[in-house]
Amino acid sequence: MAITFNQRAVDAQPFGVNAYRQRLLTESRLKGTKVLLDRWTLGPGAVIELGLAARDLAWFQLLEGEAMLASAAGSQTLTADQVAFLPPGFRGTLAAHSDAVVLYAEVPDAARFDPQLAAEPPQLRIVDWTREPVLDSEHDARKRIYLVTPKLFGTKAIKGEMIIYPAGTEASNHHHEGAEHFMYVLAGSGTAWANERPFNVEKGDLIWYADRERHYLKSNPLEEMRFVEYFVPGECTTIWAPGAPVCTWRPTGKDIRGRTAAREIAKHSSGDFAIPQDV
Repeated sequence: MAITFNQRAVDAQPFGVNAYRQRLLTESRLKGTKVLLDRWTLGPGAVIELGLAARDLAWFQLLEGEAMLASAAGSQTLTADQVAFLPPGFRGTLAAHSDAVVLYAEVPDAARFDPQLAAEPPQLRIVDWTREPVLDSEHDARKRIYLVTPKLFGTKAIKGEMIIYPAGTEASNHHHEGAEHFMYVLAGSGTAWANERPFNVEKGDLIWYADRERHYLKSNPLEEMRFVEYFVPGECTTIWAPGAPVCTWRPTGKDIRGRTAAREIAKHSSGDFAIPQDV
């Protein structure tokens, strides 16, 4: 059955220097989970040590504020416009001069989901998602921006995207096979369904769906809803409910700010198992 709760329900524990961690997805909360998810709150002068095992990988995005990511490869100031990918064996620090909030995900033993990970380990990568192309759904008003893909980060162990629902938008009922799937609501509110059972969702909610659990969402009629969703591993099968249209995504050529996007992605269907080569 679907699991959903708001970040407010999770206690914050001291973490690093002047930082706190809320552990949203854990083995104790969800037995057998393939991905660990945290929400970090960084205060002025906060410093967090980052370290991954040789077969693990991680990624994170700032939800608020700025932070400095430093490693042997150098240092870079990150904002809410960027997603950072940390490869297996990564060592570094994340520091903040003022308040910041981070959504951090880690996949233990990610090599089991991507045989190429050990042979061709990816590198540290930082992507400005605000320059990525926006794709429009052909069947409704939703918009999609890819955040974590093989093209961007060099592995099929994970896939991530941001989905935007304009006010009153509803998607088609469907389920996934072969991947763990969760969403984190960034803004707005609405209704989600799990096997036709409705429940309310709002900013700060985590929604986790079991494999093969039917689901879809609808945004509040009065406000836009926006969330990030991730799949581990990145490739899975999407099965649409009888009579539901298979979602097809059409490239706009523009980024979220209306500029020419940094790259091109061709039209494709969510009914495909494989991740398109240009994604």
